[in-house]
Amino acid sequence: MALEIERRFLIKNDSWKKFITKKICIEQGYLSESLDNWIIRIRRTGKEYKIALKKHIESFTNFEFEYYIPQKDGKTIMSNLTNTIKKERFFLDVEKKFWIIDRFKEDNYPLEIAEIELPNEEENLYLPSFISKEITGLKNYTNFGLTNKPFSKWEDKNLTTFKNN
Repeated sequence: MALEIERRFLIKNDSWKKFITKKICIEQGYLSESLDNWIIRIRRTGKEYKIALKKHIESFTNFEFEYYIPQKDGKTIMSNLTNTIKKERFFLDVEKKFWIIDRFKEDNYPLEIAEIELPNEEENLYLPSFISKEITGLKNYTNFGLTNKPFSKWEDKNLTTFKNN
């Protein structure tokens, strides 16, 4: 069984950039229609495609099963989706912990979200200086939520509230 134990945060400054070890571009779309059951996602990174099945269990733990699929199949599926999202993903090494920063594109610009995967929910987490408000579990900040209601369509999208905290 594959478990994803992940916490997510908004970012308050750009000090995270000095910890970057790698950057990739991601496009992903959803075959699911609701967050209430299993989420079915397809993701393209370069020429590789993966399909993922995700379901929230509790707190910040999800089932996550992810599989590579043939490029031809991935292109066909992606070309038939309307709810897609694009982002740059930065991998960071901070105090021997591996963080991810997603910098969203298009209708979700200028949203930036930090994520960290943990071995268990009880882990005592040190928060780097670039971390602001925790958004773990807030459905409007999930990638799926952002495909259905992009950040640019939010009534209160003033990130300066978080960037200066």
